[in-house]
Amino acid sequence: MKAIQRNTFIKRAALACGVLAACGTGAATLAANAAFAQSAPQGEIVIPDDVKIFGDDNPNMRRATAVVNGSVITGTDVDQRLALILAANQGKISEEEQKRLRLQVLRNLIDETLQIQEAKAVEVSVADAEVDQSYARVASQNFNQNTQAMDAYLKRVGSSPDSLKRQIRGELSWQRLLQRNVQPFINVSDDEVNEVIDRLKASKGTEEYRLGEIYLASTPESQQQVAANANQIMQQLRQGGSFVAYARQYSQASTASVGGDLGWVRLGQLPGEVSAAVRDMQPGQLAGPIEIPGGFDIVYLIDKRQVLTADPRDAVLALKQISLDFPKGISEAQANARAENFAKTMKTAKGCGDVEKVAATIGAQVVANDQVKARDLPGPIQASILNLSPGETLPPFGSLTEGVRILMLCGRDDPQVDSGPNFDQVMAQLEDDRVNKRAQMYLRDLRRDAVIEYN
Repeated sequence: MKAIQRNTFIKRAALACGVLAACGTGAATLAANAAFAQSAPQGEIVIPDDVKIFGDDNPNMRRATAVVNGSVITGTDVDQRLALILAANQGKISEEEQKRLRLQVLRNLIDETLQIQEAKAVEVSVADAEVDQSYARVASQNFNQNTQAMDAYLKRVGSSPDSLKRQIRGELSWQRLLQRNVQPFINVSDDEVNEVIDRLKASKGTEEYRLGEIYLASTPESQQQVAANANQIMQQLRQGGSFVAYARQYSQASTASVGGDLGWVRLGQLPGEVSAAVRDMQPGQLAGPIEIPGGFDIVYLIDKRQVLTADPRDAVLALKQISLDFPKGISEAQANARAENFAKTMKTAKGCGDVEKVAATIGAQVVANDQVKARDLPGPIQASILNLSPGETLPPFGSLTEGVRILMLCGRDDPQVDSGPNFDQVMAQLEDDRVNKRAQMYLRDLRRDAVIEYN
């Protein structure tokens, strides 16, 4: 949520950001939020409005869409990268939206090419083996697949392993380049760190909001068109589009690389127009487009909490789930009657130690888990189960096809009061914020000096 003449607090920058919007991954969030200086102006890459991808979907038909300092970006490159985004959104993107998204993918590929070229120019290398390892890690962690299955999946959705590996190479090259040429020259004083810690302690108990953002910059001349684009994005998000995917491809804030995740912020840190909208939002809700100085914001409330205050939802629960299947073809009336009898029977259980015995009398199954975080449960269940005492149960829930279930609370470990980030964590966050700013300036300079030809 950054624009010229606008300050904000952002999540700790992820130099090695997630390599695929479909993964829905994000960097780890620190509890502290550090002031981030004004953003640098965007580099001027002029992409004609009438850009068209020539050729068909035949991978053997390769036409140049852009030539960046002599490196060719083909229509196939754009198509395969776009396919990853379409897969993340389960194909729920209109033809018109795909046309706009294609242009954004081209811009991203141009930036990626510039980053790889710059790393090579200053002899920063990424070995093929490192790229392969990262590719295998993405396949395992985000898709629960081996590389062979991942290869097949990418081809099935219209992409390719080479396309994803190129994106991985670009991100690793840029990360390594920043580590060598930027990070060593970043300085943060002890006084700055202590000031952030003091501010956190002074704000104890106030509300904090974890936000996702999509920021679109505009000028007086482009305001109407940008507003129309923002409304189109909102429409796609309401229809189930991936916020992370849209933020990565459309947002002009530095948080685009982490799927738009701003981290934890307080209302006073946000522009007034955004603050007013966020105040009444509930987790999972969208707001926007919101007109702010310099452009438009779309915000998504991921979660909210109180600063340096223990959140009951972080309690670790010991639960037993008792399940009873329904016979095939049972009517709704019959299911309701069975569920009512099931609930009455389970109320006769004298605590968690008696559950298995009582469940066996009616043919129910029992599953135990003593490491369930309350916040990981569905919203309607969270508040109810936190009001239970050990041995008490929630009302039955379920469906005709999946049967009926009851949760019994067997124990609860309440969270400790959050003491906030330590000195080293705050120092690291401030340093990363400044690296992020320098990275934006670095990329802006690369764009400005690049020789780009379009077809």
